[in-house]
Amino acid sequence: PAGRLALLQAVSELAVAQQMALYIVGGFVRDLLLDRPSVDFDLVVEGDAIALGKALSEKFGGRVVSHKRFGTAKWQLFEIHPQLTKVLQTELKISVDDFPETLDLVTARREFYTYPTALPTVERGSIKLDLHRRDFTINTLAMRLDGQHYGDLYDYWGGLADLQNGLVRVLHSLSFVDDPTRILRAVRFEQRFGFRIGERTRELLDNALSLLERVSGDRLRHEMKIILEEPKWKAMLGRLAELGVFKAIDAEIPWDQATETRIELGMKSVPPVEWDVQLSQESGVLPISLAYILWLVELTEEQAKATSKRLRLPGWLRDTLLAVIRLKEDQSKMKEFSPSEMVNRFEAEPELALFVFSLVLTDDSLTKKIERYFLEWRKVHPHTSGDDLRQRKIPPGPMYGKILDQLRAAWLDGKIRSKKEENKLLEALLNEDK
Repeated sequence: PAGRLALLQAVSELAVAQQMALYIVGGFVRDLLLDRPSVDFDLVVEGDAIALGKALSEKFGGRVVSHKRFGTAKWQLFEIHPQLTKVLQTELKISVDDFPETLDLVTARREFYTYPTALPTVERGSIKLDLHRRDFTINTLAMRLDGQHYGDLYDYWGGLADLQNGLVRVLHSLSFVDDPTRILRAVRFEQRFGFRIGERTRELLDNALSLLERVSGDRLRHEMKIILEEPKWKAMLGRLAELGVFKAIDAEIPWDQATETRIELGMKSVPPVEWDVQLSQESGVLPISLAYILWLVELTEEQAKATSKRLRLPGWLRDTLLAVIRLKEDQSKMKEFSPSEMVNRFEAEPELALFVFSLVLTDDSLTKKIERYFLEWRKVHPHTSGDDLRQRKIPPGPMYGKILDQLRAAWLDGKIRSKKEENKLLEALLNEDK
C-alpha cells in the first residue's frame, strides 16, 4: 500500500541521515520473490535500532518502546496515522488504513545457545550474522532500503536458489537442536509453498525429534495455532504425523482420518446464535479451541488429563475437553433420562462442552434433547421463589434448594402445568417435610 511504502522510505531517509544501513528481511522478501506480497515488515538496522526509533518518534510523533538487551525498538503509530497521511504525501493517494499500528526495528545481532532449547544469548552483529540466526535459508534473504543501495538483494546463505528450487533447508547442522520448534515450522513452509524438505535437513529433523519432549507446551501450542490458522492446515498436520512429530511430543496424541474429520468439523462449526452458549472470556479463537477438543476427544479421561498437562492447555479448555469425554461416556444412560434428569446432567458441565458433544453425537434423539435444553428446558423455573418460602416462615437452609428443585423438575417432566398445580404440589411438599 502507498502509505506503507512511503513509511519505509521515510525510515530509510532517517537511516541514511544517521549513517545506518537499513534492511527489510525474512518473510517479506521471500514472499515478494514468490509474488505473494506481504505487509508484515521485519526491519533490521546495522547500527542502533533504538536510536533510529527515537529519531523517528521525534520527527513524526508516536511512542517508542525499546528493549536494550535485544537492541529492539517498537514504534507505536496508531495515534499518529492522520498526521502521517499528511506528512508522507506521494503522488499516490495514502489512506489512514495503509499504516501498521506499530513498526518493529531490530539491531543486527548474532545469537548463540548455551544448551539445546535454551533461550539465546544475544550480541550485536552484522546483517550477515543476523541472517544466519534464522531458521531456513529461504528466510535469510534481505533487501537493503537506505540510499543508493535501495532495492539491493542480499543472499549470503543460498536462500534465492532454494526458493527457486522449492527447498526448505536449515542453515547449519545444529539448527533443530538449538530450537526444536523449527521442526514444525519446516513442515509449515514445506506445505504452504508446495516445497520439499531437503534430504540433509530431513536427516537432521529425524535426529532431533526426541528433543521435542523438552519443549514447553506453550511454545508447541503457539506453533500449532499458527498451523491451524493456515489454509493448508490439514496437509501440515498430516505431514507432522507422517514424520512422527506428534508421537515425539506426546505418545497419546492421535492422528488418523477420523481425527482430521473431527478437527475440520470443529474449524467450521459455531454454536447456533439462538442457543446463546456462554463462552469463557479466555476462549479466544473459537475454531482453534474446538479443534483441540475434537482432536483429543477420543482419549480416555486419564489420557486427556496427561496430554492437557503436556500441552499446557488453559484450564477452561482442559475442563471443557474432560466434560465432553464424560458426556460421551454417559450417553447410553442419558437415552433413558427424563427432562429434569437431563437438565441436571447438562447443567453440571460447561455450555461449550454440550455444543461440542452435539457435534460428535450419532444419536439424533440426544442431539434434539441438547437443542431443547438450550432453547427451552434451561429457561424453565418455578413461580415459587426463596422469598415466597421465607414469607411462609420456613427457616433458610438446604430445604429451599430441595423444594425449588422438586418444583422445577415437576414442570420439566410435565407433572404440573399451571401455577395452581405448582401451589398444590408446594403444599404437599411442605406437609411431607413437616
